[in-house]
Amino acid sequence: MTYLQLVNSVLRRLRENEVSTVSETSYSRLVGEFVNDAKRLVEDSYDWTALRTTLTVSTVANAFNYTLVGSKNKMKILDVINDTSNFFVQYKPSRWMDNAYLIDEPPKGTPQFYSFNGVDSNGDNGVDLYPIPDAVYQVLFNVVLRTADFTTNSEILSIPSSPVLQLATALGARERGETGGTSAAELFGLADRTLADAIAFDAAQHPEETIWYS
Repeated sequence: MTYLQLVNSVLRRLRENEVSTVSETSYSRLVGEFVNDAKRLVEDSYDWTALRTTLTVSTVANAFNYTLVGSKNKMKILDVINDTSNFFVQYKPSRWMDNAYLIDEPPKGTPQFYSFNGVDSNGDNGVDLYPIPDAVYQVLFNVVLRTADFTTNSEILSIPSSPVLQLATALGARERGETGGTSAAELFGLADRTLADAIAFDAAQHPEETIWYS
């Protein structure tokens, strides 16, 4: 569903007139804010399949710090692969990396470890690689990447729409005080059940992430 479709769906549930653009009225703009709030809460609640993507870093010889372009400090790392050398790159804490670069003399070779190192002016995460790359390597960061707030009518929701709609409706009902028979508390309960169902369906695609083995 698009941003405009989401807003109109919430407006109908609140017994309001539909709009041709999200910014058409002050109330539709408010509902747009509720949709963004709901989207953010639902996206943060689970590592949705639709939000999984790969960010690629192409190294340069003798450079160890790189930017994960597009990460916007909204990502969760699933795994990191040195696709050129064909092995997983392991995480190391910043203290380990400080020791490797500032106390010891770092070697050069194929990247085996990574650590985060700040955020640039665009809001993208910086990473350090170790050893210092001695050539061009393709390093793949498989991540769950949360999206930015919607700002235009045509932006499309990637995650399941039902929990976003139900939660946005509940937020609208709480702000207004009524929806014609259904309390805000009941709507929040419905949103929770809808979210739980959506997570269960999505989790079935990644059973290894939800099954615990002793």
